[in-house]
Amino acid sequence: MLERFRQFWTNVWSPLADLLLRLGVKPDHVTIVGTLGVSAGALWFFPRGQFFVGVMVVTAFVFSDLMDGYMARKSGQSSKWGAFLDSTLDRVGDAAVFGGLLLYYTRTDAESTLGPAELYLGLSLACLVLGSLTSYARARAESLGMQAKGGIAERADRLVAILVMTGFSGLLDLPVLREVTLWALALASLVTVFQRMAIVHRQAVQQPGLDV
Repeated sequence: MLERFRQFWTNVWSPLADLLLRLGVKPDHVTIVGTLGVSAGALWFFPRGQFFVGVMVVTAFVFSDLMDGYMARKSGQSSKWGAFLDSTLDRVGDAAVFGGLLLYYTRTDAESTLGPAELYLGLSLACLVLGSLTSYARARAESLGMQAKGGIAERADRLVAILVMTGFSGLLDLPVLREVTLWALALASLVTVFQRMAIVHRQAVQQPGLDV
């Protein structure tokens, strides 16, 4: 759903990306710094319950995911290594976001309104695992010559939803916003896994000789 806004934000950040290219910064450098920033922001601020500040820090680095691709295309530095690095480090950043929430719910004073904190610890873990599984399903399908893109909760949807609602939960002191989002994302991610399995199954049936 949110992939349609990618070009808009790419246009917004392209002047900064052009400046970095003129300064000799490589796309891979942006990818690595962006992941470090996202991970540090999520793993430092979220466990301390500083959700609004954490989201602001994470968001500042999330846009590197758009800039590195633009820089690679603009400079002619696109490569399989760059694509692999970007995809791999995306998983690291996503895991840090949900890992930060998981660590928060291990605290004895963690705030939760719709159930015990242990429940949301489990939901944070579920979102982390299922998010990685949706990405794995797509990558594995593509390695077999098929495609498994799609589903109700793609990566961009999951990331924007959790960051926006976590930020507002901190700003407005309404943990219920974060809790409802964790429930929704855990369910949506599970559905997405099955959707991608169904997409691959349909293709596999049409290719009976495929060695999986």
